[in-house]
Amino acid sequence: MESTEVSAKTVEEAIEISLKQLGVGRDEVEVEVVSLGKSGFLGFGSENARVRVTELGQAGIIAQQAKSVVDRLLGDMKLSVASTIRRPMPESPDTYTIEVEGDDSGLLIGRRGETLRTFEFVMNLILSKQGPSERGRVTLDVEGYRRRRAQSLNQLALRLADRVSRSGRSFPLEPMSANERRIIHMSLSKHPRVTTQSSGDGDARQVTILPR
Repeated sequence: MESTEVSAKTVEEAIEISLKQLGVGRDEVEVEVVSLGKSGFLGFGSENARVRVTELGQAGIIAQQAKSVVDRLLGDMKLSVASTIRRPMPESPDTYTIEVEGDDSGLLIGRRGETLRTFEFVMNLILSKQGPSERGRVTLDVEGYRRRRAQSLNQLALRLADRVSRSGRSFPLEPMSANERRIIHMSLSKHPRVTTQSSGDGDARQVTILPR
């Protein structure tokens, strides 16, 4: 992704110069204000504002669109929450996350994340009608619920893998969503003594840990 850093009298002026240099629109970039600048006194000690502008690329543009969709839905629901875009992790460079936080955020999680998954499904359904399907992946999280859940599932997978490797008997986990099953599979993909497989249909689909 191309990036440029520009200084000007104001932040907005610096942004405009950056957009012209990159040849892109405002909704195609991420703006970081490096310095707000200083007005000085009688012309002395003044300092220009400085911004760093980075092209988002296709995945980043979709993340911006996803945030707009989420904000519109949250506004209709009249919840006291706000959303931000969380940049991709190195292991998933095309996956942005829309993070929702606020006083009413608990209402968006639901039992075992069911409400959160439904909200994310609606978000992606609306996005799919706005453009082609070949795009970066966007996920939704509320108050870091999915991060905590992923850590918990990873720890669970390792504990059960140890149990299976010692006993020599397979262990079926409770039915999980596709994303949570993927976490289990990934956690144990390189385990030397166990392997995993999914079975079942629909909401009853589950992961079983088996000895190699």
